[in-house]
Amino acid sequence: MTQTWQRWWHSDLGYSFRTSPLAIAAALIAFVCIFCSVFAGWVSPTNPFDLATLELSDSRLPPAWMQGGSTKYVLGSDDQGRDILSALIYGARISLVVGVASVLVSVLVGVSMGLLAGYRGGWVDTMLMRLCDVMLSFPAILVALLIAGVGRALFPNADESLAFGVLIISISLTGWVQYARTVRGTTMVERNKEYVQAARVTGVSSGRIMLRHVLPNVLGPVMVLATIQVATAIITEATLSFLGVGVPPTSPSLGTLIRVGNDYLFSGEWWITIFPGLMLVLIALSVNLLGDWLRDALNPRLR
Repeated sequence: MTQTWQRWWHSDLGYSFRTSPLAIAAALIAFVCIFCSVFAGWVSPTNPFDLATLELSDSRLPPAWMQGGSTKYVLGSDDQGRDILSALIYGARISLVVGVASVLVSVLVGVSMGLLAGYRGGWVDTMLMRLCDVMLSFPAILVALLIAGVGRALFPNADESLAFGVLIISISLTGWVQYARTVRGTTMVERNKEYVQAARVTGVSSGRIMLRHVLPNVLGPVMVLATIQVATAIITEATLSFLGVGVPPTSPSLGTLIRVGNDYLFSGEWWITIFPGLMLVLIALSVNLLGDWLRDALNPRLR
């Protein structure tokens, strides 16, 4: 593990990371957000899911510096008496889980479709690309709203796990198209190269060629696209939760907190919506900056 880290640190990619202050700052922000989300049970002051610890009398309290020195609610409390700081930590976990899971599903489907279309060509390529054109004709947020709304209507009493599953599928339904088109174009270039022709001559099966030879050479653009798409998926989840068709209302996701705080924004309780909004911006911005750095580092023309 140590040797692998040392090799990466002294590689071209590691040198590009060391010489980019913006990438280092974005990585630190993303690391802090991911660390707090993964270890939310130990990092957060309270558990916002524990209803027994909530005090409705403490609802909509201002941040600590506005309470005359009280440190019970560092960033204030929401309308249910939940600590905003704890809700942000757990809300970031929800956003990251939904974002990463939806991107993984999109990558799995999109890369498979792109490899098949680019390598086989013919009617398979035509059919899959027309399917991509159809999916691109619908706005992603509209498709997510439709699927999430239908899922909630068909399963009104479903538990939270099913609600999260419907949310991940609704975001992934249009996210796979970009991976399919990207991988398809790269695969069409790779399939005509000598190493692929040599593998065909030696009798290697098409499936083995795609997985062992073509796939490793098309993962570069996929990694960049996946990094940027994580931020897009997180924003989509927050948008759906803000509109009331995302995660269950009892889950303190960032979108839910922003929606709840929006009702009290003009009453003076600005912290309920401002801090979740800042958290969402920090996560999305740090992931996008890492994606931009990775794109520049992996593209030799931009060095």
